[in-house]
Amino acid sequence: MEDHEIQETVESILGKGAKVVDCEKRSCIREEEVLLVNGCPVSLDGDTGNAIRTALLQGVTPPCDLLNELLVRAGILKAPVKLETSLSVKSSVVTKENVSVSKDGHVVDERSREVKEDNFYSSTTSEVWEPVRRAPVPPANTLAAVQAPKGVRGGGATSSNSSGCWSALTGDDVDLTNGLENLSCASTPTIFGTVASDQTPKDGSSRRSLPQTPQSAKSFSTLINGPIGDAAASESGGSLDSVHDIQPSDENALVYKDGNLVSGPLDALLQHMVPTSDYFPDRAYLFAFLLSARLFIKPHELLGQVCQRCHIHKPESITAPAQFVRHIVQLLAEWTETFPYDFRDERVMAHVRELTQQCVALEPTVRREVSQLLQNLLHRLTALEQYEEFLQRINSETATPNIESLNVSDITELCPSPEKLAQQLTHIELERLSFIGPEEFVQAFAKENTKPETTSFRDLKKTRNLESYVQWFNRLSYFVATEVCKHVKKKARVRAVEYWVEVARECFNIGNFNSLMGIIAGLNMSPVSRLKKTWAKVSSGKFAILEHQMDPSSNFSSYRSTLKAAMWRSAGATDERQRIVIPFFSLLVKDLYFLNEGCASKLPSGHVNFEKCWQLAKQVTEFIAWKQVACPFAKDAKVTNFLQSTTVLSDEKALAIASFECEPPENSFEKERYKNLKAEINGTTSSTT
Repeated sequence: MEDHEIQETVESILGKGAKVVDCEKRSCIREEEVLLVNGCPVSLDGDTGNAIRTALLQGVTPPCDLLNELLVRAGILKAPVKLETSLSVKSSVVTKENVSVSKDGHVVDERSREVKEDNFYSSTTSEVWEPVRRAPVPPANTLAAVQAPKGVRGGGATSSNSSGCWSALTGDDVDLTNGLENLSCASTPTIFGTVASDQTPKDGSSRRSLPQTPQSAKSFSTLINGPIGDAAASESGGSLDSVHDIQPSDENALVYKDGNLVSGPLDALLQHMVPTSDYFPDRAYLFAFLLSARLFIKPHELLGQVCQRCHIHKPESITAPAQFVRHIVQLLAEWTETFPYDFRDERVMAHVRELTQQCVALEPTVRREVSQLLQNLLHRLTALEQYEEFLQRINSETATPNIESLNVSDITELCPSPEKLAQQLTHIELERLSFIGPEEFVQAFAKENTKPETTSFRDLKKTRNLESYVQWFNRLSYFVATEVCKHVKKKARVRAVEYWVEVARECFNIGNFNSLMGIIAGLNMSPVSRLKKTWAKVSSGKFAILEHQMDPSSNFSSYRSTLKAAMWRSAGATDERQRIVIPFFSLLVKDLYFLNEGCASKLPSGHVNFEKCWQLAKQVTEFIAWKQVACPFAKDAKVTNFLQSTTVLSDEKALAIASFECEPPENSFEKERYKNLKAEINGTTSSTT
């Protein structure tokens, strides 16, 4: 009740001119929230409930995996089912105001007013959760195939996924974010519960989503060869524009389910990426195929196949040659921009030179685009070579087995501020991430399955940057342990431990989870963790909180929840500092490895399992977004060089000796180990002398 209303109330009782000397207001607000799921009330408690509540208050639909987790806990969802979920949230705020008028200490009047405000939000989502391998074969109108290149025949392709994968397919959208959000594997190892299960931001947006390739694309041989292909299609009894009329009994056909490309032979998938005068492949399909194709065919062989299928050496067979040439140049531009490291191979560049020369000869107006394409590629590869030379130089100088060889300088002297050091670590992380090619994840799987005698040196180089980034994590852990164990005085060790705990906390606030885990791993190394007298002087509360965030139990569930929160923050951030997401890299690689190992690359029919390709592309797309963020902090070259190039104790034996010299062995096991380590070091020194 406003002041003028109080005055009017008093005057209505006591007459005009009555003066209010004192007034006491009391308000009571009660807020109730009720969540009904299919008419069943479900309480919103725990992390899942808080995440759903926050999403609803923001006016967006919560992620499907959170809703299904809630349903399982409530006992509503016990098995994969066809599920329609209606969410209704009613929020009631009741405000009650009491006004008492007193005269000469006696209450002469009391009045009250109650205001109730109701807010209502509702949404409906529809999902189909069913095991693909148990699903009945769908009718012909739900399966479509695209006619494959002329001359390849056969039968037997179906849409069933015999690799044992479950897929959540929505009825409202054929977008990959919805259609393949929960692709997973029933056989071990499983990827349920990993970061793969939900990459959708909390705001419900579909940024960086991977739309499916349209299934109404025409036959490529028809687009290139003109009437001949049309005639052949007519003889086969099918229309090229109505792909539903083409039966999936063709072995060389792309198979769709609910509008999503799910499988196809490698030859047909390859043909699907080749442009024509009036067709260019969808960018999402192009990325997914170029990423995963290296599991089956090497990049130089793939580009050679593209050259053969383009028919560019037969200008008379091409309709609208100018547009066709522009599409070829666009394809090369997409490839060189997204996977530039493929072009370090001279065999690939030989095809590029041949293709670009023919393009310029056929359509001279594309000369400028071709020149720009090659210049950009040269710039990227030159920067990569310089980066690799830098890595080779620092990696050969930074390891030492002796504590006497360590740099006398201390990081706390060079950079006293933990916040600044966390920022410099973020600089290093983002720089190293930026040089990891997206194909390196899949190339690691392809290299693993390659026989050693067929692997060339240039193939081994294809995962160098990924491996160097993993080595940086290991170096950071040893660096932290070295910085603690090199101090003989307990006070200096305590100061070093507390300093690194503060650095880890700042890394957490920034979103730099890789450095955070590297620091925690260093402080948890046995040479550091055994220093009981040192840890007794350290305030362990902050470190315990950080350890909980990176707790490996339940498949790093705490970390994964924190990572999702960082992704949501990044998605809606206007401040560059809040856009940073640097994942715990080893866990990201592990998730991709399990995805690759847990789902078959090829189905029993011989088709490529393109559902797996979509899922790999989806996760790698997230990684690309993370590594493209520019570091907003000022760079201190002295600090970053010191972190990357100063010497560290190279193994746990050297660290163990340094640790025992800080705090002597306490039990017989430690005494025996210290004795053996000293003998081993002395023996090595004597033999060297």
